[in-house]
Amino acid sequence: MTRPPQREIARVPVDPDRAAVYAEGWQSWSATEILPVTAAPAVPPPDSLAIDCQYGASPPPGVHQGSGLLALDPGTGGPVALFAGQDASRSVPVIQARVLNGYVQVTADGPVSQITDQEPGGLTGALCRWGEGFAARAGVARGSLRQIPPVWCSWYQYYANVTEADITANLAAMDDLRLPVRVVQIDDGYQAAPGDWLVPSGRFAGLPDLVRRIRGAGRRAGIWIAPALIGRSSELLARHPEWAVRSPQTSEPVSAGNVVREECTALDVTHPGAARYLIDVLSTMREWGIDYFKVDFAYAGACEGLRHEDVSGVEAYRRGLRLIRDTIGPTAVLVGCGAPILPSVGLVDAMRVGPDIDARYEPPDGHPTKPSGRNATRNVVARAWQHGRLWVNDPDCLLARPGVQRREAWAETIRRFGGLRSSGDGLAELDDWGLEATRRLLVPSPAGPLVSVTGT
Repeated sequence: MTRPPQREIARVPVDPDRAAVYAEGWQSWSATEILPVTAAPAVPPPDSLAIDCQYGASPPPGVHQGSGLLALDPGTGGPVALFAGQDASRSVPVIQARVLNGYVQVTADGPVSQITDQEPGGLTGALCRWGEGFAARAGVARGSLRQIPPVWCSWYQYYANVTEADITANLAAMDDLRLPVRVVQIDDGYQAAPGDWLVPSGRFAGLPDLVRRIRGAGRRAGIWIAPALIGRSSELLARHPEWAVRSPQTSEPVSAGNVVREECTALDVTHPGAARYLIDVLSTMREWGIDYFKVDFAYAGACEGLRHEDVSGVEAYRRGLRLIRDTIGPTAVLVGCGAPILPSVGLVDAMRVGPDIDARYEPPDGHPTKPSGRNATRNVVARAWQHGRLWVNDPDCLLARPGVQRREAWAETIRRFGGLRSSGDGLAELDDWGLEATRRLLVPSPAGPLVSVTGT
């Protein structure tokens, strides 16, 4: 995709030794943090551009790049300057900032408003106030966010090799170990291929019976699904190639990345047949008794390309989210993950705000979006202002078993900044410390903001 050219919108005088900048990432996993304006920002590597598909290319070295939102504390004692898109219903501008001879040049490739914030709290306080206004315009009423019960997730112990027996064993362990899990979420691995969501992988006898057993144990049943993805190996793509988003250059299905163990393309929800298929999948899962949906790799719904209807990627993404919400109903919990940030406000109950957690603290090759304790912590802290304003923040799962590097530090991050609380351990793997931490931290999500407008 070719973005429009960047155009200068402001020059802000700064103290280069004291100025700081916050640049919002495109989606859940995009690197996001408050940095000194002279620091080198994380650059999306070429292999991550499929998931950072809004950008199309990496920014020039030393350029801070925000998706729809960039905030600048000049370090001079002057007000914070926020630059933001006016809404995120059709498109999201890419905003860039670069230091030049005592000032910061701010450019954008679309319409942007500049807001001056002179209230207390520095950058964080300004982001809190801006977030409250943006959420209200997106239809999120103050105090309307629901409290989400604590969750257990199969992914971080079993990954794609999860079996029905693994779920059953942990369901029993929740009672045996007196753990306050209220939602049991079956993660990736139950399905035959991305897109073939109702075709079992072979490690499950059948989800309907498993869901009945989860509900019979007094817990809610949850599911992981990536409805915007279609695997190249899937029966769905073989039967309905016309349901894929197409490249304008080649008319072939677009690439949504090599994810979920294979190369994937994106589902075109503007095609009536594709929309009916997705409704059938979600309706079936609701009929089974599932009422907690983690919608992952959601960025694929915003990939630009040729669709049945001539709409932007952002418009198609929001249409898909509305279809999901309308189908699962208002009482089901909808959690976004790998999802465009600003276009999702008002459409999800909770949002993953960082890359996946991992047993490793350092990411492989220093990659800024790969699973790791460092990358997850960076984003969770930086986006803490969003909780209680835009949605319930999902920091990702508590990992408290032995062998998880810096597990105590991750538990403390969740205590301070965690909204949605979930466990990702095989519960039999927990030692005494892990059991105590899991019992202590698995509580319903905090109802109010985690960060105040004073920046504390």
